[in-house]
Amino acid sequence: MAKKVILSGSTATGDLTLGNYIGAINNWKSLQEEYDCLYFVADLHALTVAQDPKQLQERCKSFFAQYLALGLDPDKNTLFLQSHVPEHAELNWILTCLTPMGYLNRMTQFKDKSSQTKNINAGLFTYPVLMSADILLYQADVVPVGEDQKQHLELCRDIVNFYHNRYGEKTLKMPEPHIGKQGARIMSLQDPSKKMSKSDENEKNFVSIIDTPKKIQKKIKSAVTDSDTVIEFDPENKAGLSNLLTIYSVLSGKSTEELVNEYQGKMYGHVKVDLADLVCETLKPVQEKYHDLMKNEDYLLELMAKGAQKARVRAQNTLKAVYQDTGLVTL
Repeated sequence: MAKKVILSGSTATGDLTLGNYIGAINNWKSLQEEYDCLYFVADLHALTVAQDPKQLQERCKSFFAQYLALGLDPDKNTLFLQSHVPEHAELNWILTCLTPMGYLNRMTQFKDKSSQTKNINAGLFTYPVLMSADILLYQADVVPVGEDQKQHLELCRDIVNFYHNRYGEKTLKMPEPHIGKQGARIMSLQDPSKKMSKSDENEKNFVSIIDTPKKIQKKIKSAVTDSDTVIEFDPENKAGLSNLLTIYSVLSGKSTEELVNEYQGKMYGHVKVDLADLVCETLKPVQEKYHDLMKNEDYLLELMAKGAQKARVRAQNTLKAVYQDTGLVTL
């Protein structure tokens, strides 16, 4: 029996964070045994924000190396850069022509992002359609989504219905959400009311997986906590401390209850010091592999090319069928 297809990606902005590792990529590693997995670096999505060309190029290579360093096996997964598969842009245009503007106007993420930038471009507005093209191009059965992406997947499902109503149901598969394990949502170190984000302008808010041990120690030790001294897991009243205990729990394999018992009678500082050591220890092999990969650019580019070639075989099959459905001439 063929494995179900699962697809996910991360936009090439900033660096992957501890939050990405815990909330997404750590789950991706377990999924690669059960599913036919495709994971990509979303460099086309990154263009919705003004980018320095040289920095973007380096960041894309860095992201790809981070995927590999975090344990994504290029033999078990299809790993590629979005821009290396031009069918993403082609399907995006066809789907854009099917998508009512009213549906895009409802996207809360566009409203949030457009309120924070002067560069409100058409790409930012149609971003969810490109995300739909990413998913539908590979006939994905399931898509790992966080709370902030649920609305985009709902739009993708709407677009599939628009397509089915106009062209029939034989080509595009209806994707389902794959919700990760509960409790894996990692919050900002300085503002625990919001999610840890790799695109955060304040570096103190996140731990990058390629931060130096010294930086990691400093960021965790300066993480915001409350003025109390009692160690309890209470996300509502002790959001900062609870966030640190969640990270500690995931990385150590101990429950938050066990950790609370261990640190009874101790200070918040003890938790921070031990957690900083644990994060450094967890990321050490990842960082060693990452730096080895970044020193061998030819090998990195070779893996990118192989991944893109594998992805394009599937993408071309889907696009050919879409061309036939929509009346475009195929050669």
